[in-house]
Amino acid sequence: MGSIEQQVECREKAEYANVNWDELGFALTKTDYMYVMNFSGDEDDFSQGILTRFGNIELCPSSGILNYGQGLFEGLKAYRKEDEGILLFRPVENALRMRMGADRMCMPSPTIEQFIDAVKKTVLANKRWVPPHGRGALYIRPLLMGTSPNLGVKPASEYTFLIYASPVGNYHKGDMNLFVEDKVYRAAPGGTGGVKSVTNYSPIYKALTQAKAKGFSDVLFLDALTGKNIEEGSAFNIFILKGNVISTPTAYGTILPGITRKSVIEIALTLGYQVEERTVPIEEVFDAEEVFCSGTAMVIKSVASITYQGKRIEYKVGTETVAQKLYATLTRIQTGLIEDKMGWTIEID
Repeated sequence: MGSIEQQVECREKAEYANVNWDELGFALTKTDYMYVMNFSGDEDDFSQGILTRFGNIELCPSSGILNYGQGLFEGLKAYRKEDEGILLFRPVENALRMRMGADRMCMPSPTIEQFIDAVKKTVLANKRWVPPHGRGALYIRPLLMGTSPNLGVKPASEYTFLIYASPVGNYHKGDMNLFVEDKVYRAAPGGTGGVKSVTNYSPIYKALTQAKAKGFSDVLFLDALTGKNIEEGSAFNIFILKGNVISTPTAYGTILPGITRKSVIEIALTLGYQVEERTVPIEEVFDAEEVFCSGTAMVIKSVASITYQGKRIEYKVGTETVAQKLYATLTRIQTGLIEDKMGWTIEID
């Protein structure tokens, strides 16, 4: 890492979009380019992808994505280093997860190499939209969609792989207060809860909207089979801490195998914590010392309270929490402030 003077000089030379970086939330800011790659059943592989100006796309009204929800998405981030270099965080994991989801949804998928190349090209084409170091990240959204006309219920014959990006700040601002939903279930055994299908999200909107109307930040869902075990939130995995033990529901079938979740587990183990992936009964939140969430959008965030059947449980938050220790370690790796001994980051500039 260069001197402070060298870093300042690099920063002054960098080109940035006209954005108020300090006011970034988690919302779409239209950037310059998106990446598009197509697949036809007549071909053996996806076509050569191209960068095109960010904008609307044309779809047949009877396309598989619009009529039957045959689609997947991913989410990952690019971070600016102090010396203006740009780091991707664990893109191979996103590529692998998309391929797993594509198999479940009867879709072809880009190879790992195609996926990473497309992500790199998208980030570099939108380089001026990557926030300055420590002031946000460029959120990258790959989409895989069935785009051929389908009136009947069957897999599409044509697909589009598309990537767009947007600079983002915090996903959840303020305290995180969760409401346990015990009447609506996010996913059932044998369904698509374990892959990042577009169909997983809109069914939880009603529960989420009702919880927010009551003043809660988000919803924590229970398992559909027994209604007794915690699973995950609308867009995050969950952890509970008691003593030196960090527990999280097993990501099998009904729970999305989050990449940040996986990273939290690996960091926690290196820091000397015992980590258990298992069934976690809702009763265990009553005597947990800490509860925290993880996800690409929110990274790691402490939960201030959980309300279940009228009972509110409050938890430790702040700078001295285990969650904050994990967050600090993870974000320093993501932004290049400490050596990446895990081999998680890829520098692209």
